[in-house]
Amino acid sequence: MNNTLVLLKRYWKPLLGLNGFLVAVAIANYVFAPRVWVANSQLIMPNGGSSLDTNLGTLGTLTSTGVAFSTELNPLKIQTSILTSQNVLQRVLAVDPEKARFDNLDTYQKLFKVKPEDQSTNITVDVNGSSPEIAKARATNFIKIYQQRLNELRRNADANRDAFVQTQLKGAEADLLKAQTSLAQYQKATGLLNPEEQTKSLVSTINTLTSTQAETSAEAKAAMARMQLLGRQLSMSPQTAIDSLRLSENKEYQNIRTKLSEVDTELADARGTYLDNSPQIQNLLTRRQELEKARNQQLVSVVGTRKVDQNFGGNNVKDSQAELIVQLAQAEADGQGLAQQSNQLQSKINQLTQRLRAYSTQQSKLLELQRNYDIAEGTYKGIVAQMQKAKVSAFDFYPNVQVLDQPDVNPKPDSPRGSLIALGGLLASICGSLALILFLESRNPLLKPKDLEEIELPILGQIPQLEVLAPERTMTEQIEVEFQRLASAISLMPLANHRLLVSSSSLSEGKTSITLGLALALTDLGFRVLLVDGDFRRASLSERLDYTQAPAGTDKWTVPVTVHQRLELLPTLPRSDSRAIVEWIAQGHFDRTLTKLQDANHYDYVLIDSAPAGLTSETALMATAAANVLLVVRMGITDRQKVHETLAHFSRHQAQIIGLTLNGVEASSNPYTYYRRNNSQVSL
Repeated sequence: MNNTLVLLKRYWKPLLGLNGFLVAVAIANYVFAPRVWVANSQLIMPNGGSSLDTNLGTLGTLTSTGVAFSTELNPLKIQTSILTSQNVLQRVLAVDPEKARFDNLDTYQKLFKVKPEDQSTNITVDVNGSSPEIAKARATNFIKIYQQRLNELRRNADANRDAFVQTQLKGAEADLLKAQTSLAQYQKATGLLNPEEQTKSLVSTINTLTSTQAETSAEAKAAMARMQLLGRQLSMSPQTAIDSLRLSENKEYQNIRTKLSEVDTELADARGTYLDNSPQIQNLLTRRQELEKARNQQLVSVVGTRKVDQNFGGNNVKDSQAELIVQLAQAEADGQGLAQQSNQLQSKINQLTQRLRAYSTQQSKLLELQRNYDIAEGTYKGIVAQMQKAKVSAFDFYPNVQVLDQPDVNPKPDSPRGSLIALGGLLASICGSLALILFLESRNPLLKPKDLEEIELPILGQIPQLEVLAPERTMTEQIEVEFQRLASAISLMPLANHRLLVSSSSLSEGKTSITLGLALALTDLGFRVLLVDGDFRRASLSERLDYTQAPAGTDKWTVPVTVHQRLELLPTLPRSDSRAIVEWIAQGHFDRTLTKLQDANHYDYVLIDSAPAGLTSETALMATAAANVLLVVRMGITDRQKVHETLAHFSRHQAQIIGLTLNGVEASSNPYTYYRRNNSQVSL
């Protein structure tokens, strides 16, 4: 709230100018805006007696009862379009008493507002005018010309209906015949007489073949697995096992093997008796070679060039092995047969699938042709129904609209509305004021906590909200504690010449009150303090302590006066000659005066209350005599730019700024009372 008041106080001139301008604009708008009267009227569209109900096939049903003869048509919107059409408005403008004021039809059209009411057959008509009489006459002409235009449309529609229907009927008949021919030709070419049933039958056949193929494939795999198992049991491939079985069943081959076995036996016996080169041995070897040759020839004739175990067969073949070989051969034959059957089924499935895909494309084309035929048939039926029943008249398209309420005008103008102008002005004032404050604040904002961090000076004291201190004023214990903290911090600093200049960058920052409170706190610590009123233009400190007149016989004070125990004041009188003030300080008179008083009275501290450094030039000169500066600022009130300018001024004059004192900070809600002086509050 305090910040708001400060901002209002700071920018009251531009805010006053802005709001004054907005008020003037609002008043001018209300005074000079043209008055507008509105003529109100209502039209009603009763239900007609004609009706139509016919089936249009795939297009649905055409039904008409009264004015709403089709769900796709809104009669109220049709009438609204006729009311606001250029044909009607041009005729109304031609007889308008103020037609010279309107350069084009678009501007004139804005005077008319036509709105169909929801859930009814009423149409509201509002017509603006510069006077009640003109508004009423304009509304009357508007409705009259609208009804004339409606009758013209009815007559034109009635004259053109028969020729239009005949033309449309011939075209619809030709379209129907064309669609029917295209549909029949396509059905004959593709064989799709009943696409849905044919597709279902084809899908069923594919599903059956797919199941059969899956079963056949599974059986083939089972036969091949059985064949592999039998082969592992016989330790031979199926072909080798079959060849061995064929050899075992070949009698000639087995006889040769038997004879060969007998020769081998005789040869073994002969070698036990004769030498290898003996005639008996040689005859047996020759006979043995002839038998082996015969055996090989017979082997080739039975199994060809395939490799086979020649020792397998004959007596070496057991019944169990022969049975396994038979099973192996049977399993191989079954597997190959089933695999071939599965491939044939898959080929058939692929053929049917391709045919089904062709069905999908053909069926889409067939459906399109069927739809075209249905549309053509529905269009033809609709036109035939209109010709047969002859119940669709021009009044169904352009109903007989009647005037429910004749044009009526309110004696008071409809615009301008003072309440709306006032509300707009108020909103403009609030938004404009906020925008102006934000703009001005962005250009020269007040001091904020973040700015103190950039300054990088110690904060020696934080004084709560302080009333103007004077002899009759008092300060609370919490404020007194803060001043004592400030005094304690300063007492620990080695101040050159024991002088301290208390200044600020601008007015209303509490500089004089801070000086008084600090002086009192230093006296509480036992120091002897001299207060010097260095504001030679206003003499605020002297006025605060009621020293507004110099001693008799002089125009200034030359010796201090006692204000309080261990506290003295060197008053001054307000001066208007700023040049003389600056010259007096620059020539060293101010410094010599302070030195003289310090030497004579041995003050512990000399506190100088100066004029705002940002508003005068002598304050920076006084800093050369004081050397130490305590700057007083107030958050949200002090100008940030002026603070930086003040610091720059003091820096150029070689002044030592020992720190900042924040005035007007938020006080603690529960102060701690640790002692009381004579009264509950401290008095200056």
